[in-house]
Amino acid sequence: MIRTRVGYSGGTKVNPTYHSLGDHSETIQIEYDPDQISYEELLDVFWSTHNPTTPSWSRQYASFVFYHDEAQREMAVKTKAQQEAKKGPLFTEIVPAGTFYPAEDYHQKYYLRNARDLMREFSAIYPNGDDFAASTAAARVNGYIGHNGTCEQLRKELDSLGLSAAGQEKLEQAVCAN
Repeated sequence: MIRTRVGYSGGTKVNPTYHSLGDHSETIQIEYDPDQISYEELLDVFWSTHNPTTPSWSRQYASFVFYHDEAQREMAVKTKAQQEAKKGPLFTEIVPAGTFYPAEDYHQKYYLRNARDLMREFSAIYPNGDDFAASTAAARVNGYIGHNGTCEQLRKELDSLGLSAAGQEKLEQAVCAN
């Protein structure tokens, strides 16, 4: 994963916000390296980390796969059909990606924001909220704190995350203690 940002997409309102969402849904934008992970693998994670068999009670939380080209659309349709064969009808829509509107700063990197000591370091590195939200290092640390990744993986890239020695130690303790 190169970076992730949370935001809003799928609707027609220009410049939606959390308190004025219009017809958008809360979404995540994922920038990835296809040499490291395939689109199909990302879809596998998507299908396995939520329950697409239950309709959403609101448009804000509806389930979507947004595609950027025909190959992505075909893969999304294929994997949805595979999931439906196992689970029955799914309430996930597969639609072209439209404009993605980043969510407000306070919504970005949820797990990292709740790790106060690490967040202090990232706030010093990225005083601008947009830079913080776009940071690969912040995305990686947020993922590790959210229990995505192993202690071994973290140790391989720990020196590249821009943290102080104390920050590295805190992150390593948080990830490797489990």
